[in-house]
Amino acid sequence: MKTLLILLALAASPALAQYPNKNIRLVVPYAAGGTSDILARQVGPKLTEAWGQPVVVENKTGANGNVGADFVAKSAPDGYTLLLTDVGGLVISASVYPHLPFNPSKDFSPVIMVAYSPHVLAVHPSVKATNVKELIALAKANPGKLNFAVSGIGGAPQLAGIEFAQRTGVQWTYIPYKGGSDAVAGVAGGQAEVLFNGMLATWPSVTSGRLRALAISSPQRLAAAPDTPTVAEQGLPGFETGSFQGIVGPAGIPKDIVARLNGELIRVLNTADMKARLAKLGTEVRAGTPESFGKWLGTEQAKWAKVVKESGVKFD
Repeated sequence: MKTLLILLALAASPALAQYPNKNIRLVVPYAAGGTSDILARQVGPKLTEAWGQPVVVENKTGANGNVGADFVAKSAPDGYTLLLTDVGGLVISASVYPHLPFNPSKDFSPVIMVAYSPHVLAVHPSVKATNVKELIALAKANPGKLNFAVSGIGGAPQLAGIEFAQRTGVQWTYIPYKGGSDAVAGVAGGQAEVLFNGMLATWPSVTSGRLRALAISSPQRLAAAPDTPTVAEQGLPGFETGSFQGIVGPAGIPKDIVARLNGELIRVLNTADMKARLAKLGTEVRAGTPESFGKWLGTEQAKWAKVVKESGVKFD
C-alpha cells in the first residue's frame, strides 16, 4: 500500500518523479575556506552519494555575497540551482544595501536552515588583551585605531562588531575582506587586529596560535571550547551573534521539490557522523522545516533593520 501511494504521488508530480536527473549547482557566494564553503563541501558529496547526481559547489564572490545571491535569485526555479550562505548576512543586506538587484524576503524559496556557528571574538597575538574587559579598555584608550576585519561590508560579522561597539562605547575602523577566510588571514597576518567571525572557519587559526580567542558569541560556553568564556558572561548579557547558515533557492520552486530537498538534507545533517564532525568545530546542526526557516528569515530581517538604523553607520 505504501509503495502504491508513493507511485501515485510521483505520477501526480512529474517534476518530482524526475528530480534530480542532472547536476545540482550549490552556489557559495564567498571565497573558498569560509564557513559557507566548508559546509557546502561537507553536504554536497552526501547528496551526490544519495541521489547519484553530482552536486557541484561553485564560489561566486562579490559584494558581500550579493553577487552569488543575485545569480541564484534569477536562476530557473527548478531545484537545480541553490544557494548555501550566511543567511544572517542575507537578511541584513536588505537594510544595508538600499539598491539591491533582488529582494531577500521575496526572491527566494527557503529550503532549510543548516547550522549555527557562533562568532569568535579574536585578536592578533600581539594585541595586549586577553579578555573582553581588556579589549574594551584598549579600544577606548585608542579610539578608531584598532582595525576590525570583516568578511564584507554590512555582513553578520560587521553587525556583531557594531552591536558590540554600541553596547561598550568603543570605536574601531572596519576593514572589509572578500570573505571570512580572508578576514581571518588578515588578522592572523597582522593587517588588522580584531574580528568577529564564524567559529567553523576561525577556530583552526586559534588552535594553531595564529589568533587569540577572547570570547564566543553563543549563549553558553561550547564543549569544543570549554575554556573560552562567552561575550555575555564577560559583561554583555544577552549578546548572541553568529553565522547562521542555510540553503535557499529561487522563488517559485515547486513545493514537492523543496520538500524532497529538505527531507534529504535533514537526513544528511542529522547523521551521527556529520553532527559529531561539526560539533568538534563548535558548529551546531539546526535542520528544520522550510516553514520554520522562512519565519526565522522574516524575524531576523526586522531585528537587524533596527540595529542598523540605531547604529547610524553608513555602509556605502
